[in-house]
Amino acid sequence: MDIDLDVIDSRKASVISEAKVSRRLSEHEPATFEEAITETKFGKFNIVLALLAIPASLCVVFDTSTMSYTFVAAQCDLELSLSDKGLLNAVTYGGMITSAVIWGFLFDVLGRKRLLVIGFLIDSIFVFTSSLTQNIALLLVTKYLQGFIINGPFAALSSYMSEFHSAKYRPNCQLIIGSCNSFGTVLLPMIAWGILPNTIDFSIFNYNFHSWNIFLLITGLPAFITGLMFILLPESPKFLMSRGENDKALEVFRKVYSINTGQPKDTYPIRKLVDETKLKANNQHGGQVTAQRSTVQTLKEGFRQIKPLFFPPYLLKVILTCAIMLFIVMGLNMLRLWLPQIFQTITDYQVAHNGSTASLCTMLEIITPSNNASSDECVVNTDNSTVYINSIIVGCTAICGYVVAGSVIRLIGKKKMVVGVQCMTAAACVGMYFSKQPVTALISASLFMAAGSLSNNVMISIVVDLFPTTLRTLAIALGMMIGRCGAMMGNFIFPYLLESGCEPPFFVVSGFMLAAAALSLTLPNTDMQALQ
Repeated sequence: MDIDLDVIDSRKASVISEAKVSRRLSEHEPATFEEAITETKFGKFNIVLALLAIPASLCVVFDTSTMSYTFVAAQCDLELSLSDKGLLNAVTYGGMITSAVIWGFLFDVLGRKRLLVIGFLIDSIFVFTSSLTQNIALLLVTKYLQGFIINGPFAALSSYMSEFHSAKYRPNCQLIIGSCNSFGTVLLPMIAWGILPNTIDFSIFNYNFHSWNIFLLITGLPAFITGLMFILLPESPKFLMSRGENDKALEVFRKVYSINTGQPKDTYPIRKLVDETKLKANNQHGGQVTAQRSTVQTLKEGFRQIKPLFFPPYLLKVILTCAIMLFIVMGLNMLRLWLPQIFQTITDYQVAHNGSTASLCTMLEIITPSNNASSDECVVNTDNSTVYINSIIVGCTAICGYVVAGSVIRLIGKKKMVVGVQCMTAAACVGMYFSKQPVTALISASLFMAAGSLSNNVMISIVVDLFPTTLRTLAIALGMMIGRCGAMMGNFIFPYLLESGCEPPFFVVSGFMLAAAALSLTLPNTDMQALQ
């Protein structure tokens, strides 16, 4: 049955009371997913999931952000130009774009756990391979493959975590993932600070290794660890119910209940689950699911399963959410991936001018090729601790933003919050342009990253609520694909915006975030809504 989200009362919609569950049990009625997951309570299993989100989230942060720090140390070894840096920042998103629909389809028809394990482990192999690079060509290939692989597991992580939480706790799932992402933005410069300034130069089998090779090698560990950890976790019970495998789903519920409460599994109060395959049988646009289907039948039905996404009531939602994600991800990553380079430019300016400072726009003038052509010798400034310190401050601010957001989102709801933080992001970006001192530029950059990251993750949380289980990961993957198309294009053009002047980069990014805010005003209210 289709749900009209526009008329849902956000305060009453889907909170499953104890009385309602007791009534169902007494009448021996089958329980819905929301009733079943509510009875598992919140406890140790949920905490384990939150802890697992840390290394899982680090993977996508590291895959997309390592180049921002590698540039500083490898620009002489790899002879990187400004356009080369833009290409290396963008190529990971190119991989994500090309794999988005494939991953979304596979996760929605084949399940979450198995592909999460495979995805994270393969990603770690490509990251380890990138550490062997001796030229920009191999680095481009491995970064593209990292993006191709990590896009799927990261999109499925949101669905997987949401499907182990009741409506009461589900809004915080994406905030947890977002907090872990922000932790990654703190941890990555710490790792870079500990490795990149050191003089490391040795050879093994004609492979030359420098500090940045070691840095890339270490950043592959989170993906490897996450892949191994997911082997120990169960399949999503919501996905199992959508396939008609209620016995397996019930066993997962019992296991989670036992871990959370410390009680024996046979004391779990739910005895029977609704058959979701029969509930979807009347879908006029396809999407029927056969219970206990084989893998071949799963793939065949999978193509019919995604058909409803391109018909009402989901078509307009897909278009709207993809448009919002385009502006958010493009605006956020155009500036985010260049912040270490901007901080490095500030440091280089102060070194060249005996410690004196100027407005941000004045300091950025030395980044253009015309101002770097005076010297034929490539020199890496390793006395750049402020670059890493500033990046750590930016990441810490984002973490603080998530701590505050956890309480605020319950008071004002997801829709109001996403609009508010988008406007805040736009204002912070303009604030960077008007900065007259490095410290004010740092404050504005910190607010930009905190609000922009919140905007992205709250939006994903809304997408989780808008679409049913059989379409959820694909919808998220589509939104991310469109957003990353923007991120890729943005990183291609950002160097040229910098060369054209100081105003274009900051006002263009600010305009993107304001466009996202305007579109977000049309989103339906999904607060406290049960998963479809």
